[in-house]
Amino acid sequence: MVDPKSEFTIDESEVEFTPIRAQGAGGQNVNKVSNAVHMRYDIGASSLPATLKVRLMALRDQRISSEGIVVIKAQQYRSLEKNRAEALLRLSELVGRAAHVPKPRRATKPTRASKTRRLDSKVKRGQIKALRGRVTE
Repeated sequence: MVDPKSEFTIDESEVEFTPIRAQGAGGQNVNKVSNAVHMRYDIGASSLPATLKVRLMALRDQRISSEGIVVIKAQQYRSLEKNRAEALLRLSELVGRAAHVPKPRRATKPTRASKTRRLDSKVKRGQIKALRGRVTE
């Protein structure tokens, strides 16, 4: 599955799907049919670039185990195919989040006008506070 905004691909042969029974309400369909899917994806054994693997492992996500295995459970739909597609979509979103490198922030100095505005507001606030207190006649 390819994410259009990135150059990485997730090879479906590296993903392990296990059909399981869904939880929750749904009547007899839930009790009889294994429509939910349990997906496992080993980051270390994947064909992703090494830098992306490191960034993915560094994510603080509860779906990623300490061994580097992504476990996603999808049970939103009543069909196994839709739940498989949903799990793959969630995995690609997770990998896409790791692939996004934030633009580094350049430190800037405050302008002279912003310093003046800040000091003026502090003086004005101090004058307001100075007016508070006991009134003497």
